[in-house]
Amino acid sequence: MNKNDDFSNIVNIHLKPVYNFIYRLVGSAKDAEDIAQETFFKAWKSIKTYRPDENFKTWIFTIARNTAIDFMRKKKNLVFSDFENAEGENVLLDTVADPKHSAEKITAKIENKKLAEKILNKLSPIYREILLLKYVQDLTFDEIGKVLKKPLHTVKSQHRRAMLFIKKTFDAPK
Repeated sequence: MNKNDDFSNIVNIHLKPVYNFIYRLVGSAKDAEDIAQETFFKAWKSIKTYRPDENFKTWIFTIARNTAIDFMRKKKNLVFSDFENAEGENVLLDTVADPKHSAEKITAKIENKKLAEKILNKLSPIYREILLLKYVQDLTFDEIGKVLKKPLHTVKSQHRRAMLFIKKTFDAPK
C-alpha cells in the first residue's frame, strides 16, 4: 500500500462526517462540497505536520472548521447564520422510509430533525459549532477545545449556555 492509498482510506473514513459538519455550518450543499474538497486538499498538503500523538479526527475537523470560516469570510453575500437553502429546506434531511417503522414514527422523526435544525439555526455560530462537534461528531470537550482553539472551561461553559438556550426555547410558550 502506498501513501496515496493511505490518504484515500483517510478520505473514505472522514469525508461524510467532515462534509456533514461543514454543511451544517454553511447551509449549502454545493459550498459544503467545495469546502470539504479544499479541507482534504489542505490536509494532504500538510499531512507531514500531523503529529501521531494527536487525535486525527480533531486535526481534520480543525482544518475543516478553519476552511469553512475562511470561505464564509470571502463570500460577502453569505450571512453566517443562514443555514437553509433558498427554498427553506435542508437538503440532507433524512427522509428515507425505513420499512421497520410506521408512518407516524417516520413523520415524528422528520419533524424532530426539522425542529433540531430550527433550534440549531437560532443558536449563535459559536454555540452551534460546539453542539455539532459534541453530539454529531462525538468529540470530547477536550477535543472540541483543540478544534476551536479554546480552553476546556470555555468550551464547557459555552456548551452549558447553548443547552440553557435550548431548554429555554423548548420551555417557551408556543
